[in-house]
Amino acid sequence: MNAPEKLPASPEPHVMRTYGRLPIALSHGQGCWVWDTEGRKYLDGLGGIAVNTLGHAHPKLVPALQEQIGKLIHSSNYYLVPLQERLAAKLCELSGLSKVFFCSTGLEANEAALKIARKFGHDKGIERPEIVVYEKAFHGRSIATLSATGNPKVQAGFGPLVEGFPRVPLNDVTALEKLAAGNKNIVAVFLEVIQGEGGINPATVEYLQAVRRLCDANDWLLMLDEVQCGIGRTGKWFAHQWAGIRPDVMPLAKGLGSGVPVGAVVCGPRAAEVFGPGNHGTTFGGNPLAMRAGVETLRIMEEDGLLENAARVGALLKGGLQRELAGVAGVVEIRGQGLMLGIELARPCGDLLGRAARAGLLLSVTADKVIRLVPPLILSADEAAQIVALLVPLIKDFLAEAEPS
Repeated sequence: MNAPEKLPASPEPHVMRTYGRLPIALSHGQGCWVWDTEGRKYLDGLGGIAVNTLGHAHPKLVPALQEQIGKLIHSSNYYLVPLQERLAAKLCELSGLSKVFFCSTGLEANEAALKIARKFGHDKGIERPEIVVYEKAFHGRSIATLSATGNPKVQAGFGPLVEGFPRVPLNDVTALEKLAAGNKNIVAVFLEVIQGEGGINPATVEYLQAVRRLCDANDWLLMLDEVQCGIGRTGKWFAHQWAGIRPDVMPLAKGLGSGVPVGAVVCGPRAAEVFGPGNHGTTFGGNPLAMRAGVETLRIMEEDGLLENAARVGALLKGGLQRELAGVAGVVEIRGQGLMLGIELARPCGDLLGRAARAGLLLSVTADKVIRLVPPLILSADEAAQIVALLVPLIKDFLAEAEPS
């Protein structure tokens, strides 16, 4: 049989080691709870990294997807896909924008946004268009989105990076104005409304409004990356809506399909006609299964009042964490909105990932020192209280330990 005499020690000998995995394999889920293959139960405070909007095995989503699988999973963008128009129309209704391009991931959505900005510049006669990006930003791991990302650690080893991305700090209007005054090649400003991988860092309402004004004054595109913070996570459909503004370009993904891969770029009038036939495309993007997942996700969110739930339960979760961690040495800040929260500690806390799992709670640590909570939007008040009860003792015990030398 040509089988090796001795199997490798790794449980995944043929999978590239691109992730630092915990030794857990999840088997199934129900609501905000999941079970591993050993029968252990976990409260899901991670939601597949802000993906499982409706939790697991949602009773309204599952039969809709089963029905679609029995009809048509994939066709091709050579043909009309009626569900694309249905989902696009709903996204335009919710955002006030006008046209949508569908892809499969947030990275692809951000790549498309960058291409739109460059072509927008070239159409204006700018030979070397530049896109303003931000410190601590994260837009993906392709060469272009990596270049737009503001994390030297994830960029290391992949140079030379793509040029044309001048960078400024978040929430510093003066820095952006200064950059604008000396650079005639700028065509767009590209930022996350809440930086996810960068540590749950929100752009302020005032800053977003100021950037919108600057973009209007300079004929730039305002491109808001809502891949992680969009689709109801903050209590509004899109996080920028708290500032009362509209972007010109808005990449989406993660929560749009409740676990089925869906990416989208939603554009307003200034950007909606930049692409023509042949300028961009995708094989898998917009396939019938993905579109059905998006249509059903938005429908269920409306029917079940999940925006209101995210705002209400998110406030309870944040308030509980603030109350229980008040005055604890080593807790720097608890920030975020709705069900996108970060707890920044004074030192690296990656070890809490495994400790939390052993205690029955799934979460992540980002930017080395920030505990990230992005649970399903169906999270109940009781489950929020359980997250607090599980997580607070872990944080206190961790901070009480001597810091490793």
